[in-house]
Amino acid sequence: MNYLEKFETDLISTPAGDLSITFLGHGSLLLGFNGKNIYVDVYGEVADYSKLPKADFILLTHEHFDHLDPKALEAIRTENTVLVYTEACRQQLQGGIVMHNGDKQTLAGIPVEAVPAYNLVHKRPSGDPFHPKGSGNGYILTFGGKRIYIAGDTENIPEMKSLHDIDIAFLPMNLPYTMTPEMVAEAAKAFHPGILYPYHYGDTNLTQLVDLLAREKEIEVRIRKMA
Repeated sequence: MNYLEKFETDLISTPAGDLSITFLGHGSLLLGFNGKNIYVDVYGEVADYSKLPKADFILLTHEHFDHLDPKALEAIRTENTVLVYTEACRQQLQGGIVMHNGDKQTLAGIPVEAVPAYNLVHKRPSGDPFHPKGSGNGYILTFGGKRIYIAGDTENIPEMKSLHDIDIAFLPMNLPYTMTPEMVAEAAKAFHPGILYPYHYGDTNLTQLVDLLAREKEIEVRIRKMA
């Protein structure tokens, strides 16, 4: 069996061809589009990256070990791989493109926008947020007109209210580091994605999120194995 077949994959139709979304687990995704392999947040605990396709692009939302795994990254990175990351990630890795909140890039015709990802409520015992404002990124990628929002580690921050035309959203729900089901529901109601994938959700009760959004008929909640 092809190693990739052990993971769930959804196909999303776009005017420029199908987008495949493979759910590797935790916060890790593999997107396939027009022959390009795009990874988001690599973590060797969820997959054997040595058995996965080589990366054309790798996007890292922030520097934490379960999003930036150097060993897993090296298994898919080649001399031609384009690495996109944050300033904090650059302290661990070299040879990438730093994107700050608000920056935009185009990778092989795929527009990429870095957007804020941070905590307002959930904090360490020291009082510092688990993810400080300005350090981490979420990413919005556009595939043939379909806008995909991968939030990274964040809460339902005010900037989400200005998101628009989001076809697919990945919102994290792993406590205490990101959002409660109520926060995810509030975020989804702020910008109304066509499809919502809760991801990086750990032991959170997914049924609670489904119930909270049951009346939002324009938002399809899709549950995939992304604990």
